[in-house]
Amino acid sequence: MGDRILRQGMRGQDVRVLQDFLTRAGYATTVDGQFGATTKSHVIRFQKAHKLTANGVVDWTTSQALRAVVAAATPKTTTSGPVSKATISNGRAIAPSGAPQAVKDIIAYGNKIAFKPYIYGGGHGSWNDSGYDCSGSVSYALHGARLLSSPEDSGELESYGAAGRGRWVSIWANSGHVYMYVAGLRFDTSAQSSTGGSRWTRAGRSNDGFVVRHPRGL
Repeated sequence: MGDRILRQGMRGQDVRVLQDFLTRAGYATTVDGQFGATTKSHVIRFQKAHKLTANGVVDWTTSQALRAVVAAATPKTTTSGPVSKATISNGRAIAPSGAPQAVKDIIAYGNKIAFKPYIYGGGHGSWNDSGYDCSGSVSYALHGARLLSSPEDSGELESYGAAGRGRWVSIWANSGHVYMYVAGLRFDTSAQSSTGGSRWTRAGRSNDGFVVRHPRGL
């Protein structure tokens, strides 16, 4: 949602994200990927409530306003923090001994591609690629833990799993970028320029403009 203007009659994953966001903003909308009359009606209600042009068309201004409302309404945390935190050695993460197996698997698969180059679209045509973009990287690590069956782009990951931060894994996504925290470490292609090429870093970053999701149970 945000990469193209959405209006009645359109369909696709970005429409599904729109419908999910409308629901989380308080306008319960069936998430079917088809921009019908009900979806348009709910967009107009949202636009009126936020003093936007009430035409039922989701342009950049409306999509950003909706993202902001959803981000503000998203629970800051779903449960207590990790029992223990991962560490980094030579650019690769070391999982805490007490972490769930799924977390250990995410870290193990993240390590496999930690130093792979960033390639736009990488990881989307094949799980085994010469390089991975941001969403391809996150998808690969989640797939390694059997938490994702096929690669998703950053827009699709905006509606992945459950809302809010997880205890062990938190995925921060918007239409243009996605990264995640796993047992306290950030896994992010944008970190590679400052870490000697690794996607893993202890450094934090601003989460403004991102929606946070997490794998259910983690």
